[in-house]
Amino acid sequence: MSAQPDEGPAAEPRATEPTPSEAVAPRPIPTPSGPRGWLHRIRRVTQPTPADLDADAIAAGPRSEVSLARRSPFAIGFFITLGALTAGGLVFGLYRIASVVLLVMLALYLALGLSPLVDRLSSRGLRRGIAVLLVVLAGLGVLALAIWAILPVAAEQINRLLLNAPSLLQELRANPQIAELDARYDIINRVSSFLTSGELLTTLFGGLWGASQAVVGMVLSTMVTIVLTIYLLASMPSFKEALYELAPASRRPRVRYLANEMFSRIGGYVTGVFIVIMCSTTVAYLFLNVVGLAQYALALAVVVALCAIIPLIGSTVSMVIVSIVAFTFSPTQGFITLAFLLTYQQIDNYFIQPRVFQRSVSVPGPLVILAALAGGVLYGLLGALLAIPSMAAAMLLYREVLIPALNRR
Repeated sequence: MSAQPDEGPAAEPRATEPTPSEAVAPRPIPTPSGPRGWLHRIRRVTQPTPADLDADAIAAGPRSEVSLARRSPFAIGFFITLGALTAGGLVFGLYRIASVVLLVMLALYLALGLSPLVDRLSSRGLRRGIAVLLVVLAGLGVLALAIWAILPVAAEQINRLLLNAPSLLQELRANPQIAELDARYDIINRVSSFLTSGELLTTLFGGLWGASQAVVGMVLSTMVTIVLTIYLLASMPSFKEALYELAPASRRPRVRYLANEMFSRIGGYVTGVFIVIMCSTTVAYLFLNVVGLAQYALALAVVVALCAIIPLIGSTVSMVIVSIVAFTFSPTQGFITLAFLLTYQQIDNYFIQPRVFQRSVSVPGPLVILAALAGGVLYGLLGALLAIPSMAAAMLLYREVLIPALNRR
């Protein structure tokens, strides 16, 4: 027998290198057995792979280009025109109901100003409805007292001025400069004929029909404001909660804080206005009793209170009216009244109002002037009244929202 050749030591098995197809192919996912295995196989067959999705996206191209290519230019123009007409209609509608919106805002501001008093009465055990009723009755009583005090005296003073105006104008001719102007342009005779011919009513209100329309409009606006104020006072807690729910849940605490701060500043402004009015009315009433105008003290004090509501020019208007009434009695009383009211105006502007509004409004003086002027130009007296608390709310949003957002960038 021939000897078998020596094969030597056993060779170690070499690791086989994977082919490119084996290196790329993913490992198979084990398929569960039983009924779940059938569902798994169906899902793997029907579900597209990422490669299939990429191929479909490349074949389809950009979606925006396809959608725009399929749209008709007439359809695009139609929808653009429809949107522009809708926006224009909304703006025009808001412009037409601007007076109603201003009345609603005035009622809301009055309700916010009276709400602390209602809350104080409610905290002492009274139901909110009864507290609202007491506050409303007190406010209506003050309003009725003001009307009862001012109407008879106002009618008497207007009649006296109209009757005495011609003689007062004739006395002005004693002044050489006025006499020279009157000789050139016949000013005094024209003014006298204008005051005595009944054209004053026609010029101011457009005649009797215009005057009646002005009175009816004022009465209706007052009634609407009172009703809305009562409703907002009675439902103030639910009204605030309804506003808070409009914000997302994640931002609701922040919105609640900002809204409460805005409401407190608006209410503080209204309360501050009431304090300023009470101070000016009390001082004017006491002074008129001392100076010798006791029979007209209450009516003129009401005039001072009504004019104190008007921002910027209210105190000046009341000073002119009260001084004219005082001059009809004697020049001495007129000059004393004018000097006293001018002095009190400076005290009110530089001492009382800054201390009252320092914490409640927190609005710089120039912005107060600009807001009152802009509101008066846009919407008259009512716009001037609402401009300052609106500016206070805007300044709060500026400090609490805009400035922190800019600082984070």
